[in-house]
Amino acid sequence: MESKVQTIGVLTSGGDAPGMNAVIRAVVRSALSKGLKVKGIERGYAGLLDEEIKDMDSKSVSEIIQRGGTILGTARCMEFMSDEGKMKGAEICKKHGIDGLVVIGGDGSFKGAARLAYFGINTIGVPGTIDLDIPCTEYTVGFDTAVNTAMEAIDRIRDTSTSHERCSIIEVMGRHAGYIALWCGIGNGAEDILLPETYDNNEQALIEHIIALRKAGKKHHIIINAEGVGDSMNMAKRIEAATGIETRATIIGHIQRGGTPTAVDRLHATMMGAYAVELLAAGKSKRVVCFREGKYCDYDIQEALGMTKTLDPFMIQVSKEMTR
Repeated sequence: MESKVQTIGVLTSGGDAPGMNAVIRAVVRSALSKGLKVKGIERGYAGLLDEEIKDMDSKSVSEIIQRGGTILGTARCMEFMSDEGKMKGAEICKKHGIDGLVVIGGDGSFKGAARLAYFGINTIGVPGTIDLDIPCTEYTVGFDTAVNTAMEAIDRIRDTSTSHERCSIIEVMGRHAGYIALWCGIGNGAEDILLPETYDNNEQALIEHIIALRKAGKKHHIIINAEGVGDSMNMAKRIEAATGIETRATIIGHIQRGGTPTAVDRLHATMMGAYAVELLAAGKSKRVVCFREGKYCDYDIQEALGMTKTLDPFMIQVSKEMTR
């Protein structure tokens, strides 16, 4: 049965994302403003099972909104994947008086939250992932910062690629989702964009495009490659062998996860964290906070996990038109 909470726990789970600290700050201060207690759980579900739990007050979250990463830390936890682990986690929450929990993370984190709700802990998920791959929401904490970080790096690579008349492959993060690659491909004016959702592995067509643009007078060539396509280093070798054009690959990697969050990430993260507290204070449970059509809203976790998400067809169309 759902019931109003007295003590809210907050944890970050899965991969870190810029803006997670802004969510933590919002949860703590929104809860305190309602007369609720707050406990921070370190290292995600692993820290929950190890009882790494501490009281948090307004000072605990002072001067963190501008910091990347997560002050609570995060970790993978195989033990929590079992029902026994989740039951243990619920019992530990009850032991520490935590009757409501805000979980900041992605789909995997939300699955754990749903089971904690089954075992009697009111839970609310806040989408924190740079991949923008959570179907129920148009925004996820960290995406805007990650895209801007990648975009700035690609601009710098373009400078040296132009100087040396090279073909440059830049691999951005996005294991199963091409959102970062698509946004950077359009925003950086790339000549080719390889997305896990659309790339057909026709490398010959890619090579022919490079050759055609070089014959048309193009002095350099930028390929944005999503992590889900990968193989950038070997791809660079094959392209150079086939075209005779010096080709280099750069994997931007985890710098996309760090750094000062943008204004967009700070604002949405704050609003989502406060919204999560509103839900718990109203006795709600097993919900995911979302941003859709310009408004903050929430969905049942199971419903959210069952949704699918695809890249915007118009963005795909425009990305192709821009690379001609």
